[in-house]
Amino acid sequence: MEEDVLDKVEDMASVRDFDPLTGTIPATKVELTVSCRNLLDKDTFSKSDPWSWESDSANVNRIATFGMIQSKVHHLQLYLFGRTEVIDNTLNPDFVRKFILDYFFEEKQNLRFDLYDVDSKSPDLSKHDFLGQTFCTLGEIVGSPGSRLEKPLMGIPGKKCGSIILSAEELGNCRDVATMQFCANKLDKKDFFGKSDPFMVFYRSNEDGTFTICHKTEVVKNTLNPVWQSFSIPVRALCNGDYDRTIKVEVYDWDRDGSHDFIGEFTTSYRELARGQSQFNVYEVVNPKKKMKKKKYINSGTVTLLSFATESEHTFLDYIKGGTQINFTVAIDFTASNGNPSQSTSLHYMNPYQLNAYAMALKAVGEIIQDYDSDKMFPALGFGAKIPPDGHVSHEFPLNGNSDNPHCSGIEGILEAYHDSLKTVQLYGPTNFAPVVNHVARYAAAVQDGSQYFVLLIITDGVISDMAQTKEAIVNAAKLPMSIIIVGVGQAEFDAMVELDGDDIRISSRGKVAERDIVQFVPFRDYIDRTGNHVLSMARLAKDVLAEIPDQFISYMKGRGIKPNPAPPPYTPTGHTLQTQI
Repeated sequence: MEEDVLDKVEDMASVRDFDPLTGTIPATKVELTVSCRNLLDKDTFSKSDPWSWESDSANVNRIATFGMIQSKVHHLQLYLFGRTEVIDNTLNPDFVRKFILDYFFEEKQNLRFDLYDVDSKSPDLSKHDFLGQTFCTLGEIVGSPGSRLEKPLMGIPGKKCGSIILSAEELGNCRDVATMQFCANKLDKKDFFGKSDPFMVFYRSNEDGTFTICHKTEVVKNTLNPVWQSFSIPVRALCNGDYDRTIKVEVYDWDRDGSHDFIGEFTTSYRELARGQSQFNVYEVVNPKKKMKKKKYINSGTVTLLSFATESEHTFLDYIKGGTQINFTVAIDFTASNGNPSQSTSLHYMNPYQLNAYAMALKAVGEIIQDYDSDKMFPALGFGAKIPPDGHVSHEFPLNGNSDNPHCSGIEGILEAYHDSLKTVQLYGPTNFAPVVNHVARYAAAVQDGSQYFVLLIITDGVISDMAQTKEAIVNAAKLPMSIIIVGVGQAEFDAMVELDGDDIRISSRGKVAERDIVQFVPFRDYIDRTGNHVLSMARLAKDVLAEIPDQFISYMKGRGIKPNPAPPPYTPTGHTLQTQI
């Protein structure tokens, strides 16, 4: 989920793309690109820093210039689908981050796009300046000429908010990833007191002759002969599987105020790049305006391809088919702030007619994850309680009372152990996460060959007490094959949990930044269905908290160079042989 990690396209629509909330299989996947023009300038001394976002609900979606979009709406509720990166100091942003949506011809897929000017690092939208919003449907975008829709931004009375441009392209099934590196030589000098600070922007061509941004390199400071870092990009993002499609590359000199100076451009194609380092992949960087004005103009420097390689991108299902097991552990908050379990106001109250929030969250997530664990035996822990026989406070006790074997049989076994624990322990405190994170990390550290992956579900009601220790535990765990899901129940403020969920700012401890984003947090109250349809609301909760697991899983495997094992051969009944009809 971070910066330049693009959404992956799975090729098994019959399994991976089945949506239990709609019961239909998407006709295809489309990639949305977002740009804006003439945004309101909210900053006094500089241009706005736009961020766009999109949300997901049963009938509505949304996007914002701070980067967000929302799609599908169930019962007219709006759910966040994703957000763009932040682009500094511009009123005309072209966002690089894409949104990949399932496209259903037979459904009205409502979208809402919100745009914000970023004023701080806060995840609270009220802390940022609202720049406008627009509504449309996915079909409206796809059905526009060239699948390109431009709409005015609304929402600020008496103000012209500019416009948003939405482009859609159907994605091919190409799963190759290209890794390449470039350098440049003798680029034009653009800075008065120094050399240039060059970076490159890559665009793929569209069928209507326009171009869509697909990658930006980093800026290399104060040089006319930069060597950029190698980068990886899905081939579908570069050319959508059409190897002869034009790829345009623009070279700029970076300026702090966002008014980057154009140095020049060149064009190529995937087929040309695939030749690798050779005389064919040395490109003249040409500034068309200079070429028209100056008769003796040759070029503004050259760009050379240093290396090029492709490999097939492995999917989550490739590893599951190859035998990787998902190990599920649950940790439940037994602190006194939950209230006396014998009283109906308690979050741990055992209503004979309805599951409490802890049990509902556990059941919603666990019933999906259990399908990826062959033995269905799950460790279940509690924290923040005084436990028998001596009444000492523990932040890592087995719900079944067996320290040597904390495993429970299936989700029903966990629920039974949870109910029994409420009768034997005393709710106490404080709320410490680090012990249970480190507990699972010890097991994950012992199996780093790709055969197992660990998912810890923490269900809690309150503000964390050991933030520094937990951050350190998460930073260490990010190196291991594990992910952490946190579900916050009750009405407490969960600002600290948002910090642990490193979607915006990667978590760090003692100067070390987490290698991966492995935490996903959601507040349970956002999924309470006012109509009482708990089945639907819990399906939505499970979908949202589990959505990041495949990408987190892939990021670990890819970072360690672990490839999936070959899938076993198809099952053949004893005494039968497969026959091919000719």
